[in-house]
Amino acid sequence: MKAICINASSRRLEVLDLPAPDTPPPGHVIVDIEACGINHGDKLFLAMPGAAGGALNGSNRAWGVSAAGKVAAIGEGVPASFLGKSVALYRSLDTSAWTVGVWSEKAQVSYTSCVVLPDHVPARDYCGSLVNAFTSYAFLEEIAAAGHRGVIATAGASATALALAALAKKRRVPVIHLVRSEAQYEEMRRLGLEHVITTDGEGFEDKLGQAAETLGTTAVFDGLGGALINRIAPHVPMNTSVYIYGTLDGSVPVTIPSRLFLSRNLAVRRFSNFNSATAKDPARLAAAMADLRDVIADPLFRTSIGRAFRFEEIDAALAYRGASNARAVLVPPTAALKQ
Repeated sequence: MKAICINASSRRLEVLDLPAPDTPPPGHVIVDIEACGINHGDKLFLAMPGAAGGALNGSNRAWGVSAAGKVAAIGEGVPASFLGKSVALYRSLDTSAWTVGVWSEKAQVSYTSCVVLPDHVPARDYCGSLVNAFTSYAFLEEIAAAGHRGVIATAGASATALALAALAKKRRVPVIHLVRSEAQYEEMRRLGLEHVITTDGEGFEDKLGQAAETLGTTAVFDGLGGALINRIAPHVPMNTSVYIYGTLDGSVPVTIPSRLFLSRNLAVRRFSNFNSATAKDPARLAAAMADLRDVIADPLFRTSIGRAFRFEEIDAALAYRGASNARAVLVPPTAALKQ
């Protein structure tokens, strides 16, 4: 079968022939891949030689973490309800020695890395969704355990922030979405999000401070880092924790005066979805997948597809820049290319 694999020496991706999986081991499923999402993390890890460790040897050489397709076979211990169903995949949740990566014609993954999709939604529309959904779910679990009851999302118009909005609404957790432009503000309001603030608008800091104090948003969900954290740190409520999960603005240093750590009891933490307590505990991971199955059809989880690329067009796909959240997706040779 065809698969997009990483060249260990050049760190470039190339299309290779790999053995196709045919008999899944216990706890695993084989999925006929329909489409693969390209996430920011895929590009980030390409620039980090040791990021994948020894996990990309042999059949595991296929790159990528996100995809969607139909379950063709199930191993022992997998619920029978998975067979023949469309699923969204997030490979990093439960990688094993038998994993066959998702940027391929056939993937083999643990079934706990999958969410079964409703029959009425196209699988391709969720090929990049599970990473965003799970990240938001695990984050909400973590901050609830820490006693936080509200969130400030710095990358407020991102796909992950939209997933956060859907899950937070179900939990009655307020979220303030920080967006960069008036156009993003209008789009977020059109989607029904209540608390949206434009960072380049007049009086941004005052608006944020007032809203954050009123709503009690003491957890900052930060996918940017850098300049925006520097701006908002003086205006967050007491006992706020900044959880950094992304580095879109990572070239700008985070420079917070030490007095703020003292006067506001400010904390800065790392958040990693696949190292979270939700991902590490098998029972909690299974519960998360069950919960996400109930809500994944919400349009806020849908992958915004800008353009579909064939496997051999991987370089062009990585270079693609779509409007807003629109992203490139990869389509294997066995699936039809739909723009």
